[in-house]
Amino acid sequence: MQTFRKLALAIALIMSSLVAFTPARAQVVGIQVDLAPPPLPVYDQPPMPDDGYLWAPGYWAWDDDTGYYWVPGTWVLPPSPGLLWTPAYWGWDDGVYVFHLGYWGPHIGFYGGVYYGFGYDGIGYEGGYWRNGAFFYNRTVNNFGIVSITNVYSKTIVVNNITNVSYNGGSGGLTARPTPAQLAAAHDPHTPPTSQQVEHVQAAAKDPALALNNNQGHPTVAATAHAAEFKGPSVVTSHPGQPVAAIQPQGHRVTAPRQLGAPTGNKGGPVNATVPADQKPQTETHRQKSVIGAPTQSSGPKAAPKVHQHERTTASPPPGSNPQPAGNRISTVHPTPQVSRPKPPPPPRQVNRPPPPQRTVSSPPPRAAPPKKCPPGQHC
Repeated sequence: MQTFRKLALAIALIMSSLVAFTPARAQVVGIQVDLAPPPLPVYDQPPMPDDGYLWAPGYWAWDDDTGYYWVPGTWVLPPSPGLLWTPAYWGWDDGVYVFHLGYWGPHIGFYGGVYYGFGYDGIGYEGGYWRNGAFFYNRTVNNFGIVSITNVYSKTIVVNNITNVSYNGGSGGLTARPTPAQLAAAHDPHTPPTSQQVEHVQAAAKDPALALNNNQGHPTVAATAHAAEFKGPSVVTSHPGQPVAAIQPQGHRVTAPRQLGAPTGNKGGPVNATVPADQKPQTETHRQKSVIGAPTQSSGPKAAPKVHQHERTTASPPPGSNPQPAGNRISTVHPTPQVSRPKPPPPPRQVNRPPPPQRTVSSPPPRAAPPKKCPPGQHC
């Protein structure tokens, strides 16, 4: 079952490139993981099997069951004269490592500045060139073995700061940026990997010895003279080196494959293909405050509508200000509906009236003293 899943993954990866490369101008990407790929192993180039073959360097690929596994470098026949191979590479983009598929084209495109060797100096390809339908080989970087090659020349390649870092951007990654020629090459018609290369990737995905967790970053089959042939005298092993720690592959796959725009260079860390602002999915770190009903510029002054703000993390901005993004803070401003209400009746007018006249209460008249009664026998 595990072997079947690896095979299905390899087929899906190649088929996605077949669909996207019909001739395409966009940079096609495959798997995205949140774990940086290991360093490139150091190895020698096996001898060329015959005239007309071009070198395709090895690279680390990803499998959801085993994690990173090595696809050995090999000699391949181009699909047609005049085409060159732009190798695959990993690039850091918005917090994930994105796998950019290799392709055939009339010019070498951007491949992250990765130094694959044997003519791939991180900038272009110095292993040879096409002229009049024939390929001319640089003898200083190609191993001819016992094959007799007529179209040869010698050109010494000087590379500064040779490194085995296998990805561009992010922490510890390469900082190469695409040259104008590489940017122009992104608009060329591209051709997908050949059936021979597809078979080669499928065979690598099924071989347990090529998994990082089994070879500690130093595969016994680092390169081979014949594609998908991992045994025999044509196989070259990698040089010894510092072991790479095993990883737990589950949980590192981020999203399904997507298609990005033309590759861009490293701008302070993040690198690789970019997406137009209207197509790139919005993440929590890219969201900005959304102001609904905010005043816009016009030819004349216009009063801003009254709003009522509901914000989760920050206080509401003063009226008339332009809210600025604040990291992961999210606020939403909702306009308060304007409701026509009847005006309340005015308060009653107070009328100054004169005070009422004071009432005069007359006291009762004094009562007359009752007549004195005379005692009997006396006259009063």
